[in-house]
Amino acid sequence: MKFLHEFLLLLILAFAIFELVQAQDQTEFISLDCGLVPKDGSYREKLTNISYKSDADFIDSGLPGKINDTYTTRFQQQVWAMRSFPEGQRNCYNFSLTANKKYLIRGTFLYGDYDGLNRPPSFDLYIGPNKWTSVSILGVINGSVHEMIHVVTKKRLEVCLVKTGETTPFISSLELRPLNNNTYLTQRGSLIMVARVYFSSTPSFVRYDEDVHDRTWVPYLDNKNSVLSTDVSVNTDNFYDVPQPVAKTAAVPANRSEPLKIDWILDDITAQSYIYMHFAEIQNLDEANDTREFNITYNDGQAWFSYFRPQNFTITTIYNPRAVSSPNGNFNFTFAMTGNSTLPPLINGFEIYKVLDLEQLETDQDEVSAMVNIKTTYDLSKKVSWQGDPCVPRLYRWEGLNCSYPPSKAEPPRIISLNLSGSNLSGTITPEISKLTQLIEIDLSNNDLSGGIPDFLDTMNLLKIINLSGNPKLNNNSVPIYLQKKIDSKILTLIRDETRKKSTSSPVAAIAASVAGVFALLVILAIVFVVMRRKQKNNEAPGSRSVTAGTVKSDTRSSSSSIITKERKFTYSEVLKMTNNFVRVLGKGGFGTVYHGNLDDAEVAVKMLSHSSAQGYKEFKAEVELLLRVHHRHLVGLVGYCDNGDNLALIYEYMANGDLRENMLGKRGGNVLSWETRMQIAVEAAQGLEYLHNGCRPPMVHRDVKTTNILLNERSQAKLADFGLSRSFPVDGESHVMTVVAGTPGYLDPEYYRTNWLSEKSDVYSFGIVLLEIVTNQPVIDKNRERPHINEWVAFMLTSGDIRSIVDPKLMEDYDKNCVWKVVELALACVNPSSNRRPTMPHVVMELNECLALEIQRKQGSQDTYTKDNSVEFSISSASDFAPRAR
Repeated sequence: MKFLHEFLLLLILAFAIFELVQAQDQTEFISLDCGLVPKDGSYREKLTNISYKSDADFIDSGLPGKINDTYTTRFQQQVWAMRSFPEGQRNCYNFSLTANKKYLIRGTFLYGDYDGLNRPPSFDLYIGPNKWTSVSILGVINGSVHEMIHVVTKKRLEVCLVKTGETTPFISSLELRPLNNNTYLTQRGSLIMVARVYFSSTPSFVRYDEDVHDRTWVPYLDNKNSVLSTDVSVNTDNFYDVPQPVAKTAAVPANRSEPLKIDWILDDITAQSYIYMHFAEIQNLDEANDTREFNITYNDGQAWFSYFRPQNFTITTIYNPRAVSSPNGNFNFTFAMTGNSTLPPLINGFEIYKVLDLEQLETDQDEVSAMVNIKTTYDLSKKVSWQGDPCVPRLYRWEGLNCSYPPSKAEPPRIISLNLSGSNLSGTITPEISKLTQLIEIDLSNNDLSGGIPDFLDTMNLLKIINLSGNPKLNNNSVPIYLQKKIDSKILTLIRDETRKKSTSSPVAAIAASVAGVFALLVILAIVFVVMRRKQKNNEAPGSRSVTAGTVKSDTRSSSSSIITKERKFTYSEVLKMTNNFVRVLGKGGFGTVYHGNLDDAEVAVKMLSHSSAQGYKEFKAEVELLLRVHHRHLVGLVGYCDNGDNLALIYEYMANGDLRENMLGKRGGNVLSWETRMQIAVEAAQGLEYLHNGCRPPMVHRDVKTTNILLNERSQAKLADFGLSRSFPVDGESHVMTVVAGTPGYLDPEYYRTNWLSEKSDVYSFGIVLLEIVTNQPVIDKNRERPHINEWVAFMLTSGDIRSIVDPKLMEDYDKNCVWKVVELALACVNPSSNRRPTMPHVVMELNECLALEIQRKQGSQDTYTKDNSVEFSISSASDFAPRAR
């Protein structure tokens, strides 16, 4: 037979037969009817006598709902209501439990067309930071029940639903039952229930209160076996508390001379399994003549237990102390009479579990408690991502947090930065922050905090940056003495608002103010005079083309410093001369063709605008005006331009190594860009973009950030190019403008595309796509992938938790895994659908610089063992190692 880990909700069918008796002690039971309204509602379920209550006190998110009324008569009450989670990727239930206690945890899911879409969903279920299982609902009234046995190592436990596709996760009921810690022992991990079977000719399921732990026992019988039963009570006191209906029945072979056989198949052929078999002799044996003794073997005759005799009317449980597996997922157990036996073998019940390895270590629990208290103190329950473990899985890390991930699996992740800027915080700065002892950076800017700068900040020895600006009620004047010493020693940077001291009415102060005012007026007049003289001088020679005039922007890495001087206008004949009549083509695009040229013994690139180009005179003029006024070592420099009737040209400094995309694809000599080089390019491109956003006045948005617009010189220094679509912002504080959508498909910010509202966060989105290309070397859009767009594909692939599944194989795993994780997390933050949740470019630059530093350290040999896995291989050396034990 084949047992599935999902039952189609047969256990809760209304026609199931249960004996109605007074409920036993349920004081440690947690029985949640998810989505039950009102939120303080409760009831006693009629068939099981279990008391259910609303889940509202255990979760901060989700919407209550009800299955279609057509289906309520078919099912028990605890699945009539449900809770769905249309918002957020991870939504978690939170429980306060007894540490180091073993629990049975069961989730039930019945779709029941609650949303009227007739679209059964699929999603993942997590226990803490580790994936428990995938939930797939096969039909409107086909439910799914998932059960596991798990030791809660801390006082907190999260059960999370994770969105994996287009459909919405939901849950009908969630139940937790304490178990005896001496049962269901494993060497590692938790246990996922595959089957729990007893033998009966009736279709009744056994559950609470026949089973005091509320385990669900499924009746099973095939035509090769028959059933024995008794009315005599069986002693079941052996930790496992096998219920009487299970203990009082047993399977024996239909043909007494044949062995008893039980077979099953595990869908996951790599799974490790634990099997628990329950036996009791339930026939009165004639001591003189009757003997029941048998050998148990499995999978082609391997010994499991020999010469076993069930005890009279007393349960004995046999289990394997070490996990076993089958190379093809098939298990077959044979129970065969020994030569001493006069009676055939029997079995009363058995349970099958597969091991769930808990590979993700939870975040340091003191820091988790601190974050929970911070969330409560400032009422941050509306932060959708602030659910479950703060740091792991990395893909679902809390918004505003950065974490460190030690290479040793024995060390938990730690929180190293906290960004709560613009989170509507009020009141004083909570001392819970001091419990985040590994913090390097904290940003509490742009809130409504009051009080003073707390003393506890000077005890946080790793802090490098504290941002308290934009809190008008906060007293910035008084800085704790030790904190001030760190500031004076350049160990720490404190960012706060400029404070104005109250003026006095003394005559001395008034005189001083008058003198200062006169002095300031003189300075202003002098500046105006100088500016006017410079303008007059420039007007005297409007056609000057002197290559050496003006100030040279120095850059030790620049390939064309000799010609990046004062920009100038060229005639078309001069363009023909410098390109040698356009003899050498560097590239072609929608704008036209780029040619190689020479000017004053320096190489240049000449972009000639095609008459049919989509980039018209307006874009040409915008790019000229932008590049005439911006200068940065990571923006391609404009040497000059040609505006001669129909002949429009831009003359740039020459970038010998082409664009980033060409180099990633190996079209520039075939050399693979190392991870360090990729990080250096990412940092430099980000610095160029950050300058456009914050260094320009007015600030600029590029609008076409992509790998083909990141060019490399002969030293592989990166520079951002192609500013024809760039737009500026006013300097009066406006953060976005409405404009016609422009950009490249795949890189285009979906929020900008949808609303036409452009902001610098649109560039951040595009740069996030560039980062994903740098990591994966995959096309941005590939219709042959299961997820065509690169950000969706990366998120989908990372559900396995293996970063290697997405990294460019050309790198041959020569990189720091933590660094790659950091870049991917940063990229996914950049491509967040909501622009408000994307980081700023200064933050992106800071994060990438940290990654580059990590990689440089690794290359220098200081982290040779940083990413090595400290995994221990588990194997079974001999049959004696896993010989089952009896209780």
